[in-house]
Amino acid sequence: MGSVTEEEGVLLHRISSSSSSPASSDEWNPTDTVIFFGLSLGLGIACRHVLRGTRVPYTVALLVIGIALGSLEYGTSHKLGRIGDGIRLWAHIDPDLLLAVFLPALLFESSFSMEVHQIKRCMAQMLLLAGPGVLISTCCLGCALKLIFPYNWSWTTSLLLGGLLSATDPVAVVALLKDLGASKKLSTIIEGESLMNDGTAIVVYQLFYRMVLGESFNWVSILKFLTQVSLGAVGIGVAFGIASVLWLGFIFNDTVIEIALTLAVSYIAYFTAQEGAGVSGVLAVMTLGMFYAAVARTAFKGDGQQSLHHFWEMVAYMANTLIFILSGVVIAEGVLSSGNIFHNHGHAWGYLFLLYIFVQLSRFVVVGVSYPFLRYFGYGLDWKEATILIWSGLRGAVALSLSLSVKRTSDSSMYISSETGTLFVFFTGGIVFLTLIVNGSTTQFILHLLEMDRLSATKKRILNYTKYEMLKKALEAFGDLGDDEELGPVDWPTVKTYIASLNNLEGSFEHPHSASEAGNNLDPNNLKDIRIRLLNGVQAAYWGMLDEGRIMQTTAIILMQSVDEAIDLAAHECLCDWKGLQFQCSFSKLLQVPSSKHLPSEDGCLFHCGEA
Repeated sequence: MGSVTEEEGVLLHRISSSSSSPASSDEWNPTDTVIFFGLSLGLGIACRHVLRGTRVPYTVALLVIGIALGSLEYGTSHKLGRIGDGIRLWAHIDPDLLLAVFLPALLFESSFSMEVHQIKRCMAQMLLLAGPGVLISTCCLGCALKLIFPYNWSWTTSLLLGGLLSATDPVAVVALLKDLGASKKLSTIIEGESLMNDGTAIVVYQLFYRMVLGESFNWVSILKFLTQVSLGAVGIGVAFGIASVLWLGFIFNDTVIEIALTLAVSYIAYFTAQEGAGVSGVLAVMTLGMFYAAVARTAFKGDGQQSLHHFWEMVAYMANTLIFILSGVVIAEGVLSSGNIFHNHGHAWGYLFLLYIFVQLSRFVVVGVSYPFLRYFGYGLDWKEATILIWSGLRGAVALSLSLSVKRTSDSSMYISSETGTLFVFFTGGIVFLTLIVNGSTTQFILHLLEMDRLSATKKRILNYTKYEMLKKALEAFGDLGDDEELGPVDWPTVKTYIASLNNLEGSFEHPHSASEAGNNLDPNNLKDIRIRLLNGVQAAYWGMLDEGRIMQTTAIILMQSVDEAIDLAAHECLCDWKGLQFQCSFSKLLQVPSSKHLPSEDGCLFHCGEA
């Protein structure tokens, strides 16, 4: 009788489960995720179209849209139908999955688009900010959280949140710099520092995360862990770069496969590093992208290079749109669903703003301590650029995902309370919101205030002369219309008064390279511009020779890097692209003596300063 009862019970359980499954499947239909995907892209397209020509950063607008969507879904008590179901499904996405889906593509696109010679010049500055800078920031924020905030957290818990908030998000920073059109030098420093900073901050986060969960580390084990995680990631990135570039060498004239390979290898490298080897997936993909920028750029020729550029630009746009809208949804969901925080900690909002101030102060300390070295290394750094470097320390989806990982662990851990996990999400979401809204929306104003968004005198002169030439050609074409008998008798002077552009030829426009310069006394700005234009023409000729098969890829890489390095020095030295080539060339002894007078001089200059 008892056995029959058990079977009946099992049967009833199955019946009840099967009867309730349609309701649950209707409530959480996986296909609802597609609705959010399409809605986000549609809103992103409309937002970009509306904001074109305005000063509002695209990423800031996306975050606001995401917060509005999350607040609307929560405020209507989940009554938005399948749209609301899609929003909730994405809002509860696994944080590790969030990073694994979006980060590889965004990191590869950003690092692959950087200029190799600029990376070399700025590497010391990047390492300084991403290494000691992250440690200084973590210590500053950890001390503030432990000594000032009233939550009685342990030192490891305070340093965990401090390390988490030290991760300046490359996704947010790169998107902002592209919107604002910052100078290439400053963009390279900030973008490279943000990429490396993100990787090292995650490594520091993983260290304190393990310590919070009960693992013990001494100084030797800490150094060993940091070294293995960092150098291991670099090794994996280089290994995948070498293997995929060798594979590209066997692919001939198939752009689709070449582009697909770059996408596949970025995700495989991230998974192998993060999940397989237990090292930093961010550093692995960043290394992979920089390796491609240094070695594989010439592997894509002609239309293939244009297709690759447009493909990765589209991937980055779609990923940025989704990740910023999703970040806004997660922030709204985390804040609105954490009402108990405000009952137990009534001053949580006040401490959030205080934490924002400490985040800015820690960034100021990092840049201030590093400033003497930042001025010395690479391209140097003046106080205006240091100001932008401080203010552009945005936080984004990376820090938010790490806080969600802590929240998920706190729900089932004896080492982290659920309340602490909720506070982590609240504070991190608030800092992401404040840095993007306040810093992100005012960076362009600060650039304008510091007069860093103005054209140089040489560019202004070239722009004015180009405008003058275009207007003069238009006026000549308009004059030719008067000789056209087919148009019949027309009052051309009256017609001209209705064409505003033809009435703006007043004033004198001089040729940007003309002047008044006598003999060899050339204006330094003109001289620099002449050199750069000549070197750009030389580099274009190298690309043409590569496309025609007259030089090998390795030769093209060496030649183009020598031109890039010469462009960097064009303002201070005469044409010196030979400096980057003289150690790569060897001449037969039969050619050295008779041809020595035809070779460039020892100082490596093809033209002397007065002859450029």
